[in-house]
Amino acid sequence: MINSGTAVFENVRRYRTIASLYRQTAAFRPQQRLSLLDQAELWEHRAVVELEAYFDTHEQDNAGPLLPPYVYSEMRAAA
Repeated sequence: MINSGTAVFENVRRYRTIASLYRQTAAFRPQQRLSLLDQAELWEHRAVVELEAYFDTHEQDNAGPLLPPYVYSEMRAAA
């Protein structure tokens, strides 16, 4: 079962935050760099898979807005 849009985007945010932390750590630990960057890539991949699953389901269902409401308000504020 696919989570609601808000839950999906919260998970993606968490996954990308974790990936970012692995990349930052890799910058300060040269001997573990490759392993840490591999971990970062795995977390980024998880984020992409979750987003793709969400949008694929919404394309098929054609139900409701694709993005949670707070994304639309952030987009309007940035414009």
